[in-house]
Amino acid sequence: MILNLPERHLSSYALAALLVLTLTLTGCGNGVERADDMAAAAEPCGTLPPYPREPLPEGIEWLTNASDPVFASPEAVKGGTLHEALLSFPLTFRVVGPDSNSSFRGAILGNQLGLIGIHPNTENIIPELATHWAFGADKKTMYFRLDPEARWSDGHPVTAEDFVYTLEFMRSKHIVAPWYNDYYTREIERVIVYDDHTFAIVGTKAQPDLHLKITIGPTPRHYYCQLDEDFVRRYNWKIAPNTGPYQITEFKKGRYILFERKADWWARHRRYFKNRYNVDKVRYTVIRDFNLQWEYFKKAKLDSFALTMPKFWHFKSRTPVVDKGYVHRMWFFNDTPQSAQGLWLNQDREIFKDPRLRFAFAHAMNIQRVIETVLYNDYLRLESGYVGYGKYSNNDIRTRRFDLARVDQLMGAAGWQRGGDGIWARDGQRYSVEVSYSREEHTPRLVVLKEEALKAGIELRLQRLDPAAQYKKVMEKRHDVGWLGWSTGMRPHFWEFWHSVNAHRPQTNNITNTDDPDLDRLIDCYRDSLDENERVVLALEIQARVHETGAFVPTFMVPYFREAYWRWWRFPDPPATRSSGSLFDPFSASTGGLFWFDPQRYEETREAMRRGDIFKPVTRKEETYKMGS
Repeated sequence: MILNLPERHLSSYALAALLVLTLTLTGCGNGVERADDMAAAAEPCGTLPPYPREPLPEGIEWLTNASDPVFASPEAVKGGTLHEALLSFPLTFRVVGPDSNSSFRGAILGNQLGLIGIHPNTENIIPELATHWAFGADKKTMYFRLDPEARWSDGHPVTAEDFVYTLEFMRSKHIVAPWYNDYYTREIERVIVYDDHTFAIVGTKAQPDLHLKITIGPTPRHYYCQLDEDFVRRYNWKIAPNTGPYQITEFKKGRYILFERKADWWARHRRYFKNRYNVDKVRYTVIRDFNLQWEYFKKAKLDSFALTMPKFWHFKSRTPVVDKGYVHRMWFFNDTPQSAQGLWLNQDREIFKDPRLRFAFAHAMNIQRVIETVLYNDYLRLESGYVGYGKYSNNDIRTRRFDLARVDQLMGAAGWQRGGDGIWARDGQRYSVEVSYSREEHTPRLVVLKEEALKAGIELRLQRLDPAAQYKKVMEKRHDVGWLGWSTGMRPHFWEFWHSVNAHRPQTNNITNTDDPDLDRLIDCYRDSLDENERVVLALEIQARVHETGAFVPTFMVPYFREAYWRWWRFPDPPATRSSGSLFDPFSASTGGLFWFDPQRYEETREAMRRGDIFKPVTRKEETYKMGS
């Protein structure tokens, strides 16, 4: 077998020569943009006036953590390039403002450290930008000491003033980000500077889990000095300085984005970062079809491929590169909050204003049929949008099941009748709604739902869009039904998804346009509560109320991930953490950068493929962190 092997495995001299030749041939006319060119073109801010300083209070009890177990491997070595794929090119490199909340945003934010982190296995606080922290007696203030070596990627030191500027930046109307405007006004009162590396963040109220709410990130004041009405356009494709291990150094719109590791990254020897972030480069190539990505992977043009979908795990991965042991497979069970995957109904659509029609829609969705057929019983039914949050999850909620009799009852009570084509109708309107989605691999799932919904008298018109186009359509609230899931955190979030202040307006996460005064009151109380027990009670009540809206139909949960990867990639033991969502998370401060490239295994594998030799096939099932074990 002869494979078209990527350039990451050339010698450093050959690679350098190739890069010089490539840049010479492409030139500026090819659309390649270099981060250093853009930085050189940026207007300098000049000398900025310092923020006021106050004396440090006495009696602060500083804390740190240098005793939790490390989760990287001392065997890890540096080198190589990780090649990954994107289904679409991001609409912006900004991480706030219009079109910024895409999946690629995680890659950018993954290279922006926080003050502190959460250990992925113990959930204890660990250092990131701050070496020490302390809790104020008022339970709304946290004190921090910055690592004096912390640097932005442009060489500027990270100082306390960068955290003061975060408030100014996030509260500005110019960033066009209502959620951030609200959060940084409602939750954060001020930042107090004591010296360049010591400061306090004061919340607007005392609260439990203070460290999860108040540890804001830094914003480089020296870079974002032009904060005006032109912010969105000016910074749309700028590469902002960061504090993490990698930085975007090159991209071509619509084609690829290249990150490079900082050889002298300031935190490379810190306890919880040592032996991590091992590859020299991470290259994301836009390949707009998931099946085509699989073909690229089999030719070693991509290094890993997600096999969580049963079609790939059970069938498509029965392929020569796997059978001959060149590619390994991993089934890794994690223990994390579950994404709110499902069908999101836009209540601003006339057909969804009546809750009986929303409930009928839910009862017309035969999710179990999809699990048993298309998904081969690999997935589990998701009962609500807040599973896996411990005591904050309302485990009494059971999502509405497929029930034709119940659909008939609800639709009849609403005054609808079956038309000649079997679809419910009233006053000339048919129960026909458009379902927007983005991944071709999800088509079989939706086809089953479409066929089953017809039995219930509801027509689903399936609309597959490019991921960026679907995201934009949903965020602008132009959808009937959106098929998607949301990322998670350590605690449930309700305000951005369910509060009416975010309804009936574009670019907010209330994509169901839920506008319920009783729900608003509960959410406001949850946000304002000073007592953890009360917050837990409110969280459970909010989830029950959300369930009563019928605006979200939960579908599946997957408490694991499955991946294929070429055998020249190596990992710690165990190969990922309790909180990991992938073996190949390249950037995340909490779980990323644990893998490394083994050049000896690469040469061994390449030689075997040339000679037609084979290795023993490898499929590993890793249950160290399996839920309930």
